Amino acid sequence: MAAFDQLAAKIDDKTAVIGVIGLGYVGLPLIRAFTSAGFRAMGFDVDQTKVDKLLAGQSYIKHIDSAFISKLISDKQFEPTADMSRLREADCIIICVPTPLNESRDPDLSFIEGTAHSIARALRPGQLVVLESTTHPTTTRVNVLPVLEATGLKAGKDYFLAFSPEREDPGNPNFSAEGIPKVVGGYDPLSRDLACAMYGHAVVRVIPVSSMEVAEACKILENTYRAVNIAMVNELKMLYDKMGIDVWEVIDAAKTKPFGFQAFYPGPGLGGHCIPIDPFYLTWLARKHGEATRFIELAGEINTHMPKYVITRLAEFLNDMGKPIKGSKIALLGVAYKKDVDDPRESPSFVLAELLLERGAELTYNDPHVPSLPKMRHHPNMPAMDSQELTPEYLAAQDCVLIATDHTAYDHDFICQHARMVLDTRNATKGVKQNREKIRKA
Repeated sequence: MAAFDQLAAKIDDKTAVIGVIGLGYVGLPLIRAFTSAGFRAMGFDVDQTKVDKLLAGQSYIKHIDSAFISKLISDKQFEPTADMSRLREADCIIICVPTPLNESRDPDLSFIEGTAHSIARALRPGQLVVLESTTHPTTTRVNVLPVLEATGLKAGKDYFLAFSPEREDPGNPNFSAEGIPKVVGGYDPLSRDLACAMYGHAVVRVIPVSSMEVAEACKILENTYRAVNIAMVNELKMLYDKMGIDVWEVIDAAKTKPFGFQAFYPGPGLGGHCIPIDPFYLTWLARKHGEATRFIELAGEINTHMPKYVITRLAEFLNDMGKPIKGSKIALLGVAYKKDVDDPRESPSFVLAELLLERGAELTYNDPHVPSLPKMRHHPNMPAMDSQELTPEYLAAQDCVLIATDHTAYDHDFICQHARMVLDTRNATKGVKQNREKIRKA
């Protein structure tokens, strides 16, 4: 087959142009992986600000070095653009757009479907299209394939279609995009083989599976597994708090077992683009098929409740000091969703901030990785704020310092020395020896 053979040859000799749609925390690391493997890449994003920064050699993601981007641009190995009509120039197109939930917590596939229409307007014979955005099983076949087929081109013959779930872990120095195995499922064996060949140049290992649906279901399973186990320890934490048992010590003891146990940790809520969202894609799909996923839905309820639990505990501790939340000065430490990253997506810190503001707290924040609060889709009424410097005077002026993200940069001995009270949701102060009477756990 001419289209397959020609594209396979281009992938083999690395003359295929890799096009990545969505230049965020998934797309930009993919650009790095493919360009490091010797491919030329094009990056597509509707946000002209991102494109302009990249063209100027500036990275807006902490773990992607600006010097690396600048060299790619100067060497003409990477070209970012907001012009979707240029998708025709790419031989392989990888979709890395958001898949959020709407207000009723149902899947919002508008970004995927909009991107599919953009690709369709430029689609030509001999292209490979791969969806990486995390979504529920059947999305590629039901929501992407018909849009592309409407062009008159046939999948598996004129162009090729596959799904390979992203597995990016921002801030994890042990696993970059290049070092994480890729699961790949194709519309047909030819599509699968082309996608496997493409990724095989850029990542450590490729795992082919029998269908796009298996690959889609794989990512949902991975993240639902984590969400359910985190919910379990969150539920145990609330119980153990009432019993006066330190859940962190319990987990440390349990993980000494060399088999049959994996440690998960409680927190103020779930963050990141995957774990708080993906299980709801599965529950939505189950309802469509007349099934109930009660276990997963219960886990979602527990995890969603955690910010309110933290604020309830805060109110109790302030009450012991003779103060209500209203009018109290609260410093929120960390708005990124996990330690040592600049990624605020779905961060529980924004829910905590909203709950505190609703109750009349005088709220400020610090995050060494997020100098100003970004605009968030699900938190449109969040006021503009800048990160405050953690001086002794600032800490002493607060009624409570609430640790929401355990960044390595935080000196917890210093914080506990100068703060009146520290509410620790991450067990970040476990090594603090002095001033422990100021520390509360939530």
